[in-house]
Amino acid sequence: MTSETSPLTGSSYSLDVAGFPVELPIVAIKPDFAISLMMVIDLGVRFGEHVGRKLAEKLAPLKPDVIVGAATLGIPVAIEVTRALGLDHYVILQKSPKIHLGDALVQTISSITSKGEQRLLLDRQAVPLIEGKRVVVVDDVVASGSSIRGSVELVRAAGGDVVGIGVILTEARDWQETLGEDAALIRSLAHIPQFAAVGGRWEPIPGTFL
Repeated sequence: MTSETSPLTGSSYSLDVAGFPVELPIVAIKPDFAISLMMVIDLGVRFGEHVGRKLAEKLAPLKPDVIVGAATLGIPVAIEVTRALGLDHYVILQKSPKIHLGDALVQTISSITSKGEQRLLLDRQAVPLIEGKRVVVVDDVVASGSSIRGSVELVRAAGGDVVGIGVILTEARDWQETLGEDAALIRSLAHIPQFAAVGGRWEPIPGTFL
C-alpha cells in the first residue's frame, strides 16, 4: 500500500475491453491480496457508450424486453445497453432506502468491494415492467457473484424470465460457484485476475484466470 490508510498500491493493470484500452488501478484488499478496480463512472462517456454497444451486440440474440441493473455502478451499464438495444425502459435495483420503497421487494447481498451486507430493493411499481418479460440483468463487474445472484433472484421473485446476464468484466472465478447453473448466462467483454504480493510486486494469481 502507498500509506497505512490507503489501499492504493501505485500499480495498475492494462486491459483491452473489447477494443477499448484501459489502465485499472490495483487496490489492496488485504496486505497480500489485491484487485484491479474499474469505476465505470470515472472512465468517461465514450467508454460507457462503447461497452453498452458491445454488450448489446452480445445480448441482442437473447431478445430481451427489459434491462435490469443494480445501483450504483450498474446504472450507466443499464442505460447504455438499453439505448444500444433500441429499448426505452430499464429498471434499477436500489441499495439505499428511499421514501417510495417502503414496501419494496428486498434481497440481501454482499460484495468484495463493500463492507458488510447490503440490500437490493425493487420498487413494486416497476414489477409490471418485469413480470412475464424476458429480462437481462447487467452490472459492471462480477467477482464473488453475490450481487448478480441477488439481482437475478429479485427479478425472478418479480416474475421475470432472466434470459441473460451482461457484465463488462468477469473477475477471477468465485462467481462461477456462486451462480451455479446461472453462470452459463454470463456475457462479458473482458476478464481480470486477482493479485498477490510477490517480492514487492503485485502479480496476477494464476488460478484467477479463466
